[in-house]
Amino acid sequence: MATAMAEAETRQRLLRTVKKEVKQIMEEAVTRKFVHEDSSHIVSFCAAVEVCVLHGLKRRVAGFLRSNKIAALFMKVGKSFGPADELCKKAQEMEQIIETKRSQSLQSQDSIRRLPKLNQQVIKNLWIRTALFEKVLDKIVNYLVENSSKFYDKEAVLMDPVDGPILASLLVGPCALEYTKMKTADHFWTDPSADELVQRHRIHSGHWRQDSPTKRPALCIQKRHSSSSMDERPSPSPSPRDYVESLHQNNRATLLFGKNNVLVQPRDDMEAIPGYLSLHQTADIMTLKWTPNQLMNGHVGDLDYEYSVYWDYAMTIRLEDIVYLHCHQQVDRGGTVVLVSQDGIQRPPLRFPRGGHLLQFLSCLENGLLPHGQLDPPLWSQRGKGKVFPKLRNRCPQGSADSVSDKEEDEATDYVFRILFPNSQSEFVTPPDLIDQGANMWHPTPRKASCSSCSQGIPDGGPPNGCNHERAPLKLLCDNMKYQIISRAFYGWLAYCRHLSTVRTHLSALVNHTIVEPDVPCNAIRGLTNEVWQSFHKDRTAYDEQELLRMVYFGGVEPSLRKEVWPFLLGHYQFGMAETERKEVDAQVKACYEQTMSEWLSCEAVVRQREKEQHAAALAKCSSMASVDSSVQKMVHHDSTISNESSQSCSSDRQSLNLLQSDSSSSTQQELLDMYTLNLHRIDKDVQRCDRNYWYFTPANLEKLRNIMCSYIWQHLEIGYVQGMCDLLAPLLVILDDEAMAFSCFTELMKRMNQNFPHGGAMDTHFANMRSLIQILDSELFELMHQNGDYTHFYFCYRWFLLDFKRELVYDDVFAVWETIWAAKYASSGHFVLFIALALVEIYRDIILENNMDFTDIIKFFNEMAEHHNIKQILTLARDLVCKVQTLIENK
Repeated sequence: MATAMAEAETRQRLLRTVKKEVKQIMEEAVTRKFVHEDSSHIVSFCAAVEVCVLHGLKRRVAGFLRSNKIAALFMKVGKSFGPADELCKKAQEMEQIIETKRSQSLQSQDSIRRLPKLNQQVIKNLWIRTALFEKVLDKIVNYLVENSSKFYDKEAVLMDPVDGPILASLLVGPCALEYTKMKTADHFWTDPSADELVQRHRIHSGHWRQDSPTKRPALCIQKRHSSSSMDERPSPSPSPRDYVESLHQNNRATLLFGKNNVLVQPRDDMEAIPGYLSLHQTADIMTLKWTPNQLMNGHVGDLDYEYSVYWDYAMTIRLEDIVYLHCHQQVDRGGTVVLVSQDGIQRPPLRFPRGGHLLQFLSCLENGLLPHGQLDPPLWSQRGKGKVFPKLRNRCPQGSADSVSDKEEDEATDYVFRILFPNSQSEFVTPPDLIDQGANMWHPTPRKASCSSCSQGIPDGGPPNGCNHERAPLKLLCDNMKYQIISRAFYGWLAYCRHLSTVRTHLSALVNHTIVEPDVPCNAIRGLTNEVWQSFHKDRTAYDEQELLRMVYFGGVEPSLRKEVWPFLLGHYQFGMAETERKEVDAQVKACYEQTMSEWLSCEAVVRQREKEQHAAALAKCSSMASVDSSVQKMVHHDSTISNESSQSCSSDRQSLNLLQSDSSSSTQQELLDMYTLNLHRIDKDVQRCDRNYWYFTPANLEKLRNIMCSYIWQHLEIGYVQGMCDLLAPLLVILDDEAMAFSCFTELMKRMNQNFPHGGAMDTHFANMRSLIQILDSELFELMHQNGDYTHFYFCYRWFLLDFKRELVYDDVFAVWETIWAAKYASSGHFVLFIALALVEIYRDIILENNMDFTDIIKFFNEMAEHHNIKQILTLARDLVCKVQTLIENK
């Protein structure tokens, strides 16, 4: 018996693996409109199918000396099955081609570069892959199922009368798809599944220090990171190789400039290190990146600390934050550029090697700024040389040279370039008189000695007072920069205060004003235990209602107590009720439920009889070609007769049933029957497919589910049944296992959830609140959502809010989440579902940012991650987010 159970479990495990891979392939085909032959999903699918096909294969079929068992099997099948014979010929031809290329690659290194790289896993599953691409894999497997006794032992998957046909039917979908070898622009970017993205993040996140400032601080966080360039490092990447590939030309950004061996001194206590400088342009911004050579080479030593340090040295600078470029030219050492941002912070100098690379960088930068921006002063165009530094007249005191000689033209000079965007309204505008007075800064002067700033040198033979005259414009510029820094700080603080006031006003309705601590008056992390519950029933003064709800909020309910506690949480009972009072409530609910069932069962009998009559009339019309009028009259006559008989047999005080009994309101009766018939058909469809894989939903329990749902809809015909209501009822029935109790608790639950369905307006409110929360608490993620197709409408959260995350989690996690939501209404927030949704996004924020996900990517990601979430971590983060908003509102 144990052996049979183990074999059955093995078959189910293999079948689940194939189902998962088929789902991945079909989703990829839907989202990307094609499936690439080298997709990782194809490799996994072929491996899973091959394991199933070889499971329980007889030894004499596989061949004692054959290493490729799948080839031996297909060749035996090909003797009696035509499609398999054609497949064998094609697979053998491909094996011969691969072997020929492999032998040629050993003779010439050049041919290695020309040959396509074939994965060993691809070669191993060559026969299955070929059958898939030739669209005969499902036919061959179906043939093996029909003739399984010839090829398999009794414990094989294909020998099972249920699992074998299921496997064959699963392969029909993938065999109907079109596969391509063409490498599209997004082939290397969107292929990984959600599991693979999470695994990558877990692998490379260990190489990064936990205190690194990768996330922008929210409004309520007082900690501020340094604004030096070392904090502007690139986002983490799965490997140095992936990051280096992003530095080159790709489909997301255009490479404007690239130069290696550009020196940067990251810190004052270390020597300058060489690295790769690149200038990238996207549709919105232009970015300057500098990466140390150690990362470009793909190795940084044996220590993880060294790995982290080199990543800290890398720089990523947005050009829109840069105002000035200080350029220093040295004849013997190339040139140096110092970038100055709007707040006056200088980035570490970029030292270019000799050979005119500084001028090339400025030329590429100027071209990239066009047409919306420009350099001031602009570079000059000279015939035969291209772009050159501007040669402006030097405003010098009398007695100095009026023109620049040829010798002076070859001497190195210093420049200060300003990045301007003429069409944009700048927050701070330099006064015109200051520009006129500071124009002297742009004029080149001979450089006699090296300097660390862009102050003007004193010409030989100049007047004694020339120094003060030359430094005056620089002093005015410095004073203006100080004014801008102070003004920017003041207006930033003022905008922050105004925004904070708006935030408090808008978010105050989302949370309770009283902050509940998890350890006051006692530690509630353990949740509501059996000991506490029994003490409460013995002495109601031992724990008050708020204390019990606080325990449920922070620690949940002990699983064995849920059947007793959930009616209290949902409002079926009140916490102060005695046992006799609870029994009275149960009796009333049971009587109401039975009365409701008798009413809709009577109506259902009418509906079923009418359907039979309509079906019989349709058959009679098709067989005898009777007239339409006579058939309709006969059908209406039968409807009214049966309706009156059914009405006399059941007693009801409901208005709908009174309408059914009335002979004078035939139009209303017909409308009522049509409405209930439509709802009945919807309920029947959803009940049959509701969580069929969960152990509880046997045919008897599915009948209970149908009875409860029909009773609720009978009382709310004006709303009717909407898809998803069965999903909300199912967990209640699993825990309570009582029809009347589940009916009452479901009615209480729907008082809140009813507005989430299309006839209510709560869903738009959820989206608006979600948008406000994420914009305030994580503005960086909000900007990404806004830029990548603007999915700040948060439609990907629709199913989360509609079903309280029921389809995103396994049943045990659903129980924990639901009881926390019910208790949170009194402990922290009546909108706790918003914070769970926000926590669900924040848990994977780094993955979303690293992969630059758009709307389609994020839907696909969360669909694949369904039932794979760490619910304890999500609930903890959701509670922290509630506390953060409460603290923000109270300004503590």
